[in-house]
Amino acid sequence: MRIRATVAAVTGALALSALAVPAAQAQDHMPSLASLVPTTSKATPFTAATPADETVGDTKITGVTVNGGKNIVVGTTVKKSFTVSVTATDPTGIYDAYPVLWHGSDPDNADGAIAPDNLDDEQVGSCSHSSATTATCKVTLVADPQTNIYANLLAGTWKVWVGAAGNDGDYVIRDAYKTTKVQRASKLTVNASPEPVTKGKTITVTGKLSRANWDDLQYHGYTGQSVKLQFRKKSASTYTTVKTITSNSTGELKTTVKASADGYFRYSFAGTTTTPAINATGDFVDVR
Repeated sequence: MRIRATVAAVTGALALSALAVPAAQAQDHMPSLASLVPTTSKATPFTAATPADETVGDTKITGVTVNGGKNIVVGTTVKKSFTVSVTATDPTGIYDAYPVLWHGSDPDNADGAIAPDNLDDEQVGSCSHSSATTATCKVTLVADPQTNIYANLLAGTWKVWVGAAGNDGDYVIRDAYKTTKVQRASKLTVNASPEPVTKGKTITVTGKLSRANWDDLQYHGYTGQSVKLQFRKKSASTYTTVKTITSNSTGELKTTVKASADGYFRYSFAGTTTTPAINATGDFVDVR
């Protein structure tokens, strides 16, 4: 497994920037974020550790929202941009706040990280001040299958490192304020035949469930997964489950039903921790 060059570059940027604060007296206490990204050429095993949170002064983080509360779904070629909002408060007002997403048991041995790309700027977050003491700072992060989403082992739960700084130089760090999921994008197809078909005759419904493979940047069949075959009559607005089948060793789906009425067949996958739920586009069958 490989750590891409971009991730290595992020390590240096984090080490140089740490958390931007305006007050000179805070420089001697500047927290280092370099431990949040991998520093080895391959993923390494790690043991559980308690996050080393840090607080200097009375700055507080009161809320963090990642991607509007939705999971982050990444395919094989397209970068996924998403917003993280950090709300913080300090009696003197908030100067800056920003997050880093990381994967692993503890930040000192993280095997993946998604960091802001503007760490060299004086301020990282775009902050909106709701009062003299409180602000919400938004940061756009990018999950890229070419760089920081480099292997399937990164699918699943990620932790959110977050830091905030007050105008007086106080700051707060939470190594794992909350968690979010980064998932391998899924695809699902369906084909019902023959079309048209005589009422009472057999309809064969085929399809395939596949998902992104971040090791080789291709889509491969998702094997051994429960998938529902659903039907919606032409005049109806909702689908009803007909039966549940299991994808085979290549992700293929195949089953049969009796033709009863004009309508749409689709396959429906409920999703897993590492892969999002998906519905195939319904395939219409004309029953005569």
